[in-house]
Amino acid sequence: MTAQPQAVPDCELCGLAAGAVSPGAQVVFEHEKFVVILADEANYPGFARVVWRAHVREMSDLDDDDRLLVNDAVYKLELAVREAMQPLKVNVASLGNVVPHLHWHVIPRYADDAHFPAPVWAQAMRATDQAVLASRRALLPQLVRAIERQFATR
Repeated sequence: MTAQPQAVPDCELCGLAAGAVSPGAQVVFEHEKFVVILADEANYPGFARVVWRAHVREMSDLDDDDRLLVNDAVYKLELAVREAMQPLKVNVASLGNVVPHLHWHVIPRYADDAHFPAPVWAQAMRATDQAVLASRRALLPQLVRAIERQFATR
């Protein structure tokens, strides 16, 4: 059973789902049930999120149609990230331990990133060269266009 879209006080993802993104972040696609956001993660250009608008904790809180819808959104976002960012690997995660609001992280990963091969939330193992990060940030306009294309079709 899907909860009705309503904000929960002090839930930062309810704010993101309503379009209140932090400086540097960007809402790239809006659907009545979810939003796609490019995060402002300095060490991870291309880090994006699918945030469900209704305040639900788990995938199992969704009805079948909504579960398929959010899975399709994560799939399309991964395709766009792969196309534009050309990562070695894409990490897809739905944790919600800190903020229990259904959302997915889609993160391009490279052998030279600060945490590879560990998760981005682990202790950093190295610093990524600033020129490399700048070249990846330069791909962000292409990523926006790839996301727009993916969500305009199918």
